[in-house]
Amino acid sequence: MSKKIRNVIVTVVIIAAALAFIVWKLGAIKKENTAHTDVVKESNNGAVPVLTYIADVTPFDPHFDANGNFVPVQSLTFLAQSAGQITELMVKEGSVVSEGQVIARLDDKLLQEDLANQQSRLQQAAVDKDRYAKALPAGGVTQKQVDDANFQYEQIAAAVEQAKKRINDTYVKAPISGVVNKKYVEQGTYLALGNKIVDIVNVSRLKLTVNVPEGQVVALKVGQKVDVTANVYPEVHYEGHITFIAVQGDNTLSYPVDIEIVNSAAKPVKAGMYGTAHFVLPQMQPMMLVPRSAFNGGVNSNEVYVMNGGLARLHKVVAGRIYGDRVEVREGLQKGDTVITSGQVNLVDGTPVAVQKQQQ
Repeated sequence: MSKKIRNVIVTVVIIAAALAFIVWKLGAIKKENTAHTDVVKESNNGAVPVLTYIADVTPFDPHFDANGNFVPVQSLTFLAQSAGQITELMVKEGSVVSEGQVIARLDDKLLQEDLANQQSRLQQAAVDKDRYAKALPAGGVTQKQVDDANFQYEQIAAAVEQAKKRINDTYVKAPISGVVNKKYVEQGTYLALGNKIVDIVNVSRLKLTVNVPEGQVVALKVGQKVDVTANVYPEVHYEGHITFIAVQGDNTLSYPVDIEIVNSAAKPVKAGMYGTAHFVLPQMQPMMLVPRSAFNGGVNSNEVYVMNGGLARLHKVVAGRIYGDRVEVREGLQKGDTVITSGQVNLVDGTPVAVQKQQQ
């Protein structure tokens, strides 16, 4: 087959595919326009298309779940408290360290020389102090000279203690127990005050932070036990307890709640993994719950439209607690009322309506 014939065949195939796509697209547009026309026709008959929900009394489920991510209870970036060159680095990334464990040594040669010098001065000051003290009763020295000798001794003694502290600071010690998650230095690095040395993360205890809606958060208390699972080990249940409940919620009226768990040695959870808190609330009486979208202009309006004889009737209700996308209605509705949940923007009291779909 010649190259020219192959090019012709390829062109024909491309054109055929383009025509097939155009035909399919025109069909989809026609179908969409037909559906839109049906709604417009019904609206032109005077009935506004709406979605509805049949009000009913719902048994209260005391169980609910909330998801979040595990974070370590303790983690920090360890900063240099002393300046100097690292002569020995005793950890690497992944090393397990204990609080107070030496993880690095800094060069202390000059500090040792300074300590030796201060100790020599202290010995001489002690001799002078004793000599002046013995000479005072015989009148060989004045009280001021004795006082000055004592003061000199105390000043040098303080300098000796400072020199010892600076030497002790060359032993870089882990401030918490945990795992070295990141290392910022190497042996030979010169540290300045405030330089990062390592990140230490303690995952023996983890915290799961979840957001709880206002309706459920009022039943929670600090110290309350909560069953916790991790997505990576769904068969393992970790016993947690609530350590913190926020006093201020976000824009969705949800409140951060912290739950602390002891990590498992057999199946340890890593920081950042996804977890679920399984809450159990006190048993409550059945209540009437309706979709949040049923409220005209928001829950705070305490107004809903109820369909009655093909007309939308505005009802005043008393809204209670919010449970996710459902709201408790304490007064104003009866079991079996057909509540309008969509299309309220086009309604006033007495507007004819036509049900397009009923929500479950």
